[in-house]
Amino acid sequence: MKLTKLMVIAIIAGLVSSLFLPMMAQAKTSDDDALNQFYAQFTVAFERLDVEIIKTIYAENACYIPEQQSKDITIGRDKIIALYNAFFSKIKNKNAHIEVDFRVIERQISQNSATDIGYYMIRYHPPKETEEPVSEFAGKFVNVSKKKNDGKWYLTVDTNNRAEPDFYYQAKPTPNLYFGLHFSKTKHN
Repeated sequence: MKLTKLMVIAIIAGLVSSLFLPMMAQAKTSDDDALNQFYAQFTVAFERLDVEIIKTIYAENACYIPEQQSKDITIGRDKIIALYNAFFSKIKNKNAHIEVDFRVIERQISQNSATDIGYYMIRYHPPKETEEPVSEFAGKFVNVSKKKNDGKWYLTVDTNNRAEPDFYYQAKPTPNLYFGLHFSKTKHN
């Protein structure tokens, strides 16, 4: 049997795809796992009110764009961490605690850049002695991350704004993307 050029190209393409596609899929899964870890770290940091847990998430030149119109953009990891530290300190001083959860609904990865889009839910638990109900705040977010030369992903742009809680609750899981199951609707919803 004589092989034509087209047959040889098809055989080579088949071999290349059978060898490299699994490696590419594994790399994508590894990237997804690394990016998903950000949300797991934020969840633990909020529960413990521990800013140390999120220090390694942000790139040195990261930008935080807050939802409030009266707040300026914060540039630089140290300044962003200072914001979290001040926020966590307020919660601690009130003897309250806070929880956060995320549902990533879209991720776009292009080489060493990733953009996550999704919803978050925050629950504020006032001190028990106040007998106040738990407060719930939801929003939408867009996060941009970059993979640096060390092979690790770092959050470079963190932006969010408010949204109705139903958007969080109605979000559907997407394979390989972080989808928190931490919260379910409360009787107040």
